[in-house]
Amino acid sequence: MSEVIRDTPFPFPDDRFPPELGAVVQRTVVSGELPVLIVIHDEENDWMIGDGVTDASDPTASIISHVRHVVELDPTVEETASLPCGYVAYRSSRFAPWVIESWSYPDENS
Repeated sequence: MSEVIRDTPFPFPDDRFPPELGAVVQRTVVSGELPVLIVIHDEENDWMIGDGVTDASDPTASIISHVRHVVELDPTVEETASLPCGYVAYRSSRFAPWVIESWSYPDENS
């Protein structure tokens, strides 16, 4: 098992996630219990991968994982590897197409 690297130069070669890239991933996704329905690439070049259902603010809901493990479970996640910083890819089901939109953290002062 290789070290998980957070700060990997972007864009990625061949629009494929590097094997060492880490992300915050919901446990339900890593376990295969629920499909990936949301991928966020934030302005700080961090990646978050979720099921679109589980409360992301729950500190026990997510772990740090290699993105490659998620792609092994669901190869369609590789389609989001070219997602620019500050964007989100989401879909309604594992077999639905990805929808891409700009994204930012909710305003904490609201």
